[in-house]
Amino acid sequence: MKLSAKFTFLVLSIVSFSCAQEKKMVWEENFDGDTLNEEVWNFELGDGCPNICGWGNNEKQVYTKTNHTLKDGFLHIKVKKEDGIYTSTRITTAGKKKFKYGKIEARAKITLTKGLWPAFWMLGANINEVGWPKSGEIDILEYIGKKPDSVFTSLHFPDHWGGNAYTKTTEVKNVEEGFHNYAINWTPDIIEFFIDDIKVFEYQVEEKTEENWPFDQPFYFILNTAVGGNLGGSEIDDSDLPEDFVIDYIRVYEN
Repeated sequence: MKLSAKFTFLVLSIVSFSCAQEKKMVWEENFDGDTLNEEVWNFELGDGCPNICGWGNNEKQVYTKTNHTLKDGFLHIKVKKEDGIYTSTRITTAGKKKFKYGKIEARAKITLTKGLWPAFWMLGANINEVGWPKSGEIDILEYIGKKPDSVFTSLHFPDHWGGNAYTKTTEVKNVEEGFHNYAINWTPDIIEFFIDDIKVFEYQVEEKTEENWPFDQPFYFILNTAVGGNLGGSEIDDSDLPEDFVIDYIRVYEN
């Protein structure tokens, strides 16, 4: 039987990434217990002011230490509006956990609410020394409620950043329903993006420079839900709040 090119691509994509399960796991976060492990996680608080007001994207939320819960092995990042103020949570592993290359995945459930912007992403650990976008950024999952059934996967680096990021929007029907896996396979030569073990995007260059490949150094993790902003949009459906971005686990495998 002759396989179609599309079917062959899907099979090869699934097989290639399923090998991650056969690799050695070097770190995992299962969000067990009642509180976040602050030997691993940092809280970023406030509205970003005075250094980066609106967190660089004109976002409307204030980050707190109280907009999250751990329950039954799941991290819930809750967005609320109280007294006219949107609140949420943003946590990072900066200075505590960083990784260079590997197969990295998170299992998460996003929320369909216009104006919300949940994300699982990474920044270069040298950002305080070189700044952004020279540090590089890897967006493994971004979702915005104004574009249902769509997942954004992006890279930011000096040649492509901000509104000119190297990015792909992938249609995933009913992605808001239930949990899905969001992952990358990151090697010295390529970064591949996967949704539910199917490759949706990749980036590689023939001649690496500081301008096109800052991805040869350790990166740390960020989990958050933003409200509004340049990507989330100006329309926010308050009637759906509060809403949760739920993360089951993060896993890192060696290449």
